[in-house]
Amino acid sequence: MRGGKHMITILDQLKEQAHFTQTEKRIADYILQHLDAIPAIYIEDLAKATYTSHSAIIRLCKKLDVSGFREFKIAISSIVHSQLHVAGEVNANFPFDEKDSSLTIAKKMADLTMDTVQKTFLQLDETTLDQIVSQLASANRVFLFARGDSQIRARGFQAKLVKLNRFFILAEDYADPYWNAASLSSDDCALFISYSGIVAQYQPIMEHFHKEHVPAILLTGNRHSELIPFASTTLVTSQEEYGFEKISTFSSQIAFDYLLNTIFAALYAKEYQKNILNLKKKQELFRHNLLSDESLKIDD
Repeated sequence: MRGGKHMITILDQLKEQAHFTQTEKRIADYILQHLDAIPAIYIEDLAKATYTSHSAIIRLCKKLDVSGFREFKIAISSIVHSQLHVAGEVNANFPFDEKDSSLTIAKKMADLTMDTVQKTFLQLDETTLDQIVSQLASANRVFLFARGDSQIRARGFQAKLVKLNRFFILAEDYADPYWNAASLSSDDCALFISYSGIVAQYQPIMEHFHKEHVPAILLTGNRHSELIPFASTTLVTSQEEYGFEKISTFSSQIAFDYLLNTIFAALYAKEYQKNILNLKKKQELFRHNLLSDESLKIDD
């Protein structure tokens, strides 16, 4: 596992506090409020500040999948260090307000974009990414399952792949995903893109794929998604974005754009020389007007 992924998971767990006791929540809240001080704090001082005990802190460390308080402080230290090198923090749900000038809004959107890409990168696992690329590259056909804003990202991904002579299929065109799902075999692959990971219609489709051994890749921001058990490969990249209390899906869609661009680039690099030769061949066709707007003009 990459160190970055481990660090960001610890920070997210401290914020989510899933399955934490009240004592552990109190310790987590204190840590989040004093992140800069944690790398230098002693365990007895943290216990005193949170009115807890050494053993309670160690139990929290174990729950965060670190062996002890020393390893936990090293992870937090890395997080603090990484935050010194990223853009200014912006609220992903309300990144600007009514008093901001247009240039201030532009700066905040730039910061949000850079922060989102940086956070997404830190959550990437090379083994998982390689597995996704291999599954897509070896599939006979690939069907894209995505809705709303995520489908816009999927369409952009689909358009790029034409340059690799690969033609992915939008499974939900004409609102008929079930018919398309029934047509897939184990030689094909399905790519699901859903930040919430909560799409009731996807569960029976993914259950069917799981039963029929159809590779199903899931890109989501929800590590607790009920779709995960049915996916052959899952890539979770969570952001500071709420379900409905937000101006727009800025952060999640920036993350998906970055992920899909990365996957496209990795697919391209997998057969780099072949794709470069294909590019040159097509450029020759365009250069000689064999396939261009100029060739369609009729002389008067």
